[in-house]
Amino acid sequence: MYALYALLLSTGVVALAEMGDKTQLLALILAVRYRRVWPLALGILVATLANHAAAAWLGGLAAGAMPAETLRWALGLSLFAVGAWMLIPDRLDEDSDQADHAGASVWQAFAATAIAFFLAEIGDKTQVATVLLAARFDNLLAVVAGTTLGMLIANLPVLWLGDRFAARIPLRATRIAAAIAFLLMALYAALFPPI
Repeated sequence: MYALYALLLSTGVVALAEMGDKTQLLALILAVRYRRVWPLALGILVATLANHAAAAWLGGLAAGAMPAETLRWALGLSLFAVGAWMLIPDRLDEDSDQADHAGASVWQAFAATAIAFFLAEIGDKTQVATVLLAARFDNLLAVVAGTTLGMLIANLPVLWLGDRFAARIPLRATRIAAAIAFLLMALYAALFPPI
């Protein structure tokens, strides 16, 4: 039950944190450029697994240094901070090269996506959340699986729906709704121990 709680909370935290994030914009740009959904999806998966596994490992190391009560409050405060951070829109600088890359190889599309997503996640709020979730829960596999699943839930629809997705969903309203959800999760994580 504890592992399921860690998995679900990790999934929800990252899926919400990614709404309107720069990686969604990056996914949109890559989808328009390469027009190869599966290599892009695999690139996102590989980059996220590598990045979040490293972050969870770091969080696991931190767990031994703090008591459980402190970790619970640290997670609650960090979720609150991520909720506030959600209200600040991300901006991704547009590349001046607008050439169509639809003729690029599957390998080029995969490599570009894996490298771009790995670098975009360094120091991002989802990486910070992964560190803190891993410090809070004694199940790194559940945390990494959850944060990776959350990343895929947030970014894969962008690949498949392309520019329609961004045009139909107001990012400001999405950020505000996600911020409120984070505030509620922060209260829950800080006040209630895991089941």
